[in-house]
Amino acid sequence: MPKRVADLIAQYDPSLPLAEASTIPASWYIDEGIAALERKTTFSRTWQMAGRVDQVRNPGNYVTCEIAGEPILVVRGEDGVLRGFFNVCRHHAAAVMTEASGCAKNLRCPYHGWTYTLEGALKGTPSFNSECHFDRSAHGLAPVATAVWENWVFVRLDAEGPGLQEFLGPQLIEEFAALRLQDLHWFERRHYYFDCNWKVFVDNYLDGGYHVPHLHKGLNSVLDFKNYTIENGMHHCLQSSPMVKDGDHADFSSVRGGDRALYYWLHPNFMVNWYEGQMDVNLVLPLGLNRTEVIFDFYFADVSEAAAERNRASIDVGNIIQDEDMAICKSVQRGLNSRAYSTGRLSIRREAGEHLFHRLLHGELSGALEE
Repeated sequence: MPKRVADLIAQYDPSLPLAEASTIPASWYIDEGIAALERKTTFSRTWQMAGRVDQVRNPGNYVTCEIAGEPILVVRGEDGVLRGFFNVCRHHAAAVMTEASGCAKNLRCPYHGWTYTLEGALKGTPSFNSECHFDRSAHGLAPVATAVWENWVFVRLDAEGPGLQEFLGPQLIEEFAALRLQDLHWFERRHYYFDCNWKVFVDNYLDGGYHVPHLHKGLNSVLDFKNYTIENGMHHCLQSSPMVKDGDHADFSSVRGGDRALYYWLHPNFMVNWYEGQMDVNLVLPLGLNRTEVIFDFYFADVSEAAAERNRASIDVGNIIQDEDMAICKSVQRGLNSRAYSTGRLSIRREAGEHLFHRLLHGELSGALEE
């Protein structure tokens, strides 16, 4: 590893308690060496959401995505087993499946027609008749670890690592089971693009609602900010707030109800925002040092035509929040490039989740130094 990157990592002290802690250095948000190391560690060794369970319920159903620069394919086999693969043909490396999702009887590369079974085994190789030392059984699609939790499919690029259940931990699994997410149904997906490093978006999410009264007036009108709480687990943070009924922003209060709002972050880039009868799921994907895609999946208890107008009104409220966050995240990214800024102190009351995120990130990056 370049000494410069090692020096940047060494600038952060994860042992400091929250009362004494500051953020990770500004350089971590603007340095390509750090970004490259994140792809090799943070995004390769953690469980990454690859799709929804409802997309791959039946044999032949598949989804594709990109994780840490790697093309990924998840498919339900004829035997009913869900498997993940690198979406890379073993002949000349083209993507085998080119659509975001679909259903297929087999997996056929569009480049030279090499064909794989739904279980990833190579079967068809046009114009390969008498090639020496060619063993089709050794040229199947390369697998990735795959697991299902609640409504989602996850994959892990690295072959070695903790299972998904172990990574999540029993506390989180039990809490989500109590939410009965199986009663919520996917309604719509939207993509948002932020002019900032992916960590800026995560920091903003994890600031314990610190920015909500100042930036999100509508959202603040339905949250009891005084009683906002933050609880950290090993790899997750739960931010929670009692709901205020009949707030002074009718567009928000009409679609954000219930007794309590729950905001879950799972390291490093997966969020679940739960309100009574609805939730949205956020997947944060780095597109570059200064560019981030956030994929939102919206779920509702009622997805009938009769409920469509209200559901879209709820999504419109989400759009307002994202527009507000886009502007502030762009401002933060610009400031991180300033000679006037290096690190910022963290609030004991509000930023415990951010502190956890930074310590986990440091552990992954510094671990690569030891390797």
